[in-house]
Amino acid sequence: MTHRVAWFHPFSGIAGDMTLGALLDAGADLDFVVTTLNGLNIDGWALSTELVDRKGIHATRAIVDAPEQHHHRHWTDIRTLLEQADIPERVKTRSLTVFEVLAIAEGKVHGVSPEQVHFHEVGALDAIVDIVGSCAALESLGIEQIASAPVAVGIGTISAAHGTLPNPPPAVVNLLESVPTIGVDVNLELTTPTGAALIKGLAESIGPLPDMTITGSGYGAGTRDLPDRANVTQVIVGTATPTGSTSDHPTETIIELATNLDDITGEQLGHSITELMEAGALDAWVTPIVMKKNRPAHTLSVLSAPSHAAELAVLVMSLTGSLGVRTRQLERVVVQRRTVTVDVDGHDIDVKISDVRVKAEFDQVTVVAKALGLPTQEVAARAEALAQDL
Repeated sequence: MTHRVAWFHPFSGIAGDMTLGALLDAGADLDFVVTTLNGLNIDGWALSTELVDRKGIHATRAIVDAPEQHHHRHWTDIRTLLEQADIPERVKTRSLTVFEVLAIAEGKVHGVSPEQVHFHEVGALDAIVDIVGSCAALESLGIEQIASAPVAVGIGTISAAHGTLPNPPPAVVNLLESVPTIGVDVNLELTTPTGAALIKGLAESIGPLPDMTITGSGYGAGTRDLPDRANVTQVIVGTATPTGSTSDHPTETIIELATNLDDITGEQLGHSITELMEAGALDAWVTPIVMKKNRPAHTLSVLSAPSHAAELAVLVMSLTGSLGVRTRQLERVVVQRRTVTVDVDGHDIDVKISDVRVKAEFDQVTVVAKALGLPTQEVAARAEALAQDL
């Protein structure tokens, strides 16, 4: 089964209006985007587009006309606005995710919790239109998977609500933690907090163009011309290339992280696996290997959802002292399953049910077996039989 993919290439940086412009240029329906934005039930804005030339590239510039100036909103205000909005569910979820990562990044800058964050520029109406509009454009294109190339950032200083700040500004730096970046010798804010948040919140992977059949592309224009490059954000859209699997079961994209270790104890390896699983790894394991100079060593491997891969890679390095982690994208065939809870003599046990297996949660089985004075095999069999009856 194929699915729709969008890959952003922010070689000249990325901003909210550039993201929206790129998606509209790639074929997103402007009327659908405007209708979705009307579901926010806020007035005082208009969205239009114009075609421009940026270093010979025909690009679309998204223009948000929102005269509101310096309207500061708290993250809680925007969350309430989105939760109450009459907009498609996936647009709402993606928009909430983008604003949440913004709140976390801004909170880190100012030393407050995300709930206390007081948005300045990104709380203004034009920024809200850029973010929700971009999520609506993704919905218009039917995009299910989002990826990005490394993000370009400039140098020098910028002017912001708090005065002169370094470029890239602190919020952008926080948003791009664990995201590969490219430094460009341009004294302009190439990547804004809004653009960085869209990548941080929505991109499942950062790297080269995913395996896909390209069906279209678009270029979103920034407001200025740059001296040595086209000031555009590129987006390429298409369908994921089938893996060749003939299975009737669905496939999903996962990331495998791996690092070789020759200076770590067994206790540290065991602790690392425990911490990684608790942090959201899909699986983690250790393989004995032989490294240079015939030293016995281990490979620590971790499976991760694309959205968690960057933070798990940082955790691997923190736990093990490794100086680098390899990554590769994999496809895995998954069996659909559900979990039911059954009662065994007054004790709850969760049981996973799929087309190929019924399996009681062993940790719970051992607790119940001890409480009832029964063998674990008998308790598991009873729980699984009850689950099958359901």
